[in-house]
Amino acid sequence: MAGAYQSGQYRNVFAEAGYRPQEIEERLERIFRTMFYGSDDERIYYPVGTDMGYLTDTGNHDVRTEGMSYGMMMCVQMNKKEEFDRIWNWTKTYMYLEEGENKGYFAWSCGTDGAKNAYGPAPDGEEYFAMALFFASHRWGDGEGIYCYSKEARAILHECLHKGEDGEGGRPMWEPSNKLIKFITECDWSDPSYHLPHFYELFALWSNDEDAEFWKQAAAASREYLKKACHKETGLAAEYADYDGSPHAGHYEQFGGRHDWFYSDAYRVAANIGLDYEWFGADEWERECADRIQRFFAVNVQNQDYRIYEVDGTPLQEKALHPTAIIATNAQASLAADGEYAVDCVRQLWETPLREGNRRYYDNCLYLFAFLALSGNYRIW
Repeated sequence: MAGAYQSGQYRNVFAEAGYRPQEIEERLERIFRTMFYGSDDERIYYPVGTDMGYLTDTGNHDVRTEGMSYGMMMCVQMNKKEEFDRIWNWTKTYMYLEEGENKGYFAWSCGTDGAKNAYGPAPDGEEYFAMALFFASHRWGDGEGIYCYSKEARAILHECLHKGEDGEGGRPMWEPSNKLIKFITECDWSDPSYHLPHFYELFALWSNDEDAEFWKQAAAASREYLKKACHKETGLAAEYADYDGSPHAGHYEQFGGRHDWFYSDAYRVAANIGLDYEWFGADEWERECADRIQRFFAVNVQNQDYRIYEVDGTPLQEKALHPTAIIATNAQASLAADGEYAVDCVRQLWETPLREGNRRYYDNCLYLFAFLALSGNYRIW
């Protein structure tokens, strides 16, 4: 299949399911307004002064590169330049690491006052920052200083690949030997939900010329990695996985417990597969995997009783912490899926409200991304 990159055409899956285009656009704008300017039980965005703003993880009461980069991607897709610039300014002011072995990366967690909680990065933040900045450059044009978006994006990607080559320490975010993104720079395993081959295809076009071939290979490597990481029957992936795709067991104490199961991080894999297929249509396996994931939940889950699962589908006692995120990502998988449950998953998302309360951040970020994607508004700029 020719993807949107080749065709310039983006599916409006909600319209295909029978919803009116005007209603879809109004719903999307309402979601954004609620998340950015709603009540204290709804919003996750907070303006600061005249030129900054942040998104907070309402469950952990901090500001993360995950959320900040997500916010920038939301804003460039929604054509919200003021909010984009405010988020980027806060990020560069408080999260950017100006010294030490991680110089050039971003502290993955800060307090809402800007104080750093850590001095190491999380690679999913950097890849989203870079992609959002490239899109901003193409949609709005480059400005001065930190608002020369394309220059900033290329600088981030250069650090991601070449950190440590200057002899000043630090490690790259991608493993040079296999072209796979790491969970964190110090480790030798990955997080399947970090794998965004649709971003890497574009990095190959827009990053520094000497890195173009690396990014092409990284896109291919990530697509092959996901085939190994996603269970052959359920389609489910673990939160952390070794380079051979097997769930990463161990390091429980260091990272707060088990991550070799299908839990919060892993929900994003279905959404990423859907968007990669929409943009590039590079691998028919993505259709098969999306179908497996949707079938698993349709057959095995009643009354939205979502649990933690082993990747083979075995349910555990503990309930899912982010059930709305599962609904959202399963729906976004319909960009690739063509099985009997694809339309049902889209309708389930439409009928599901935004989450409220202290755990709303992660669920609602993935909810907005799914609405963007399924309405044809998550685009290559």
